[in-house]
Amino acid sequence: MTVLNLEPDMNDAALASDPTKAVPVFIPDGVFAEKVTEVQHYTDRLFRFRITRPQSFRFRSGEFVMIGLPNSQKPVMRAYSVASPSWDEELEFFSIKVPGGPLTEHLQKIQVGDTIIMRPKPTGTLVNDALLPGKRLFCFSTGTGFAPFASLIRDPETYEKFEHVIVTHTCRQRDELKYSHDTVENTLNDPLVGEVAQGHLHYFPSTTREETQHMGRITTLIETGELYEAMKIAPLNAETDRIMVCGSMAFMKDIRTIVDKLGFHEGSNADPGTYVVERAFVG
Repeated sequence: MTVLNLEPDMNDAALASDPTKAVPVFIPDGVFAEKVTEVQHYTDRLFRFRITRPQSFRFRSGEFVMIGLPNSQKPVMRAYSVASPSWDEELEFFSIKVPGGPLTEHLQKIQVGDTIIMRPKPTGTLVNDALLPGKRLFCFSTGTGFAPFASLIRDPETYEKFEHVIVTHTCRQRDELKYSHDTVENTLNDPLVGEVAQGHLHYFPSTTREETQHMGRITTLIETGELYEAMKIAPLNAETDRIMVCGSMAFMKDIRTIVDKLGFHEGSNADPGTYVVERAFVG
């Protein structure tokens, strides 16, 4: 383990209780220590941040890594989906703020220049390789569950494998949808993937509390057919459609119940199927 004493002007605001004193930073063996390059807060519950990317770090779009802060000899590490695509020169993350949370209580205070530690091995099932070939890819998400899809919709490979990519994002309030809205808009205008995404990437936001154009849980909108009617698309078909799911445990359980009844079967990296959920986030 490496222990560094950062001078106050080297920031690491998330670690310092007294900004006038040097801050001990603990870098465990076998992890990357990267610098925060950008932070954007959307609400009092959600924010995103970007960090430098280690030259040797490789991952598949949709995978997650373990990240933490170097603020103790045994730092708390949590699984975070990489929200940037595999070709990006930096790594992006989309995070919730949990009052009193062992990691997010401090993570939400990070500033540009602060240090993030990251384990070197990515993993996960929300990857194109875990699905059988299909025509339409549905990505159902709630809250910060949009993060892996922010990665996948910015990867040209996704559009090589599927004719249409339909991503839904459900939150309580309108402003909690801003990250997904901005990501989709930026993707459609991106010089690398914009051309392949145009006409093939479809976005459906909905809220459960604040009134917006589309109200209700996505599970309800699927069962009532409102999703299909609003988007003017055919209902889910296990023969040609593929599904990825990421969100709260209750949400993922409800979605699985729906798609299982429709004849979809769960896949994995070792045995591709017609739908996948991120099991690391299922209790």
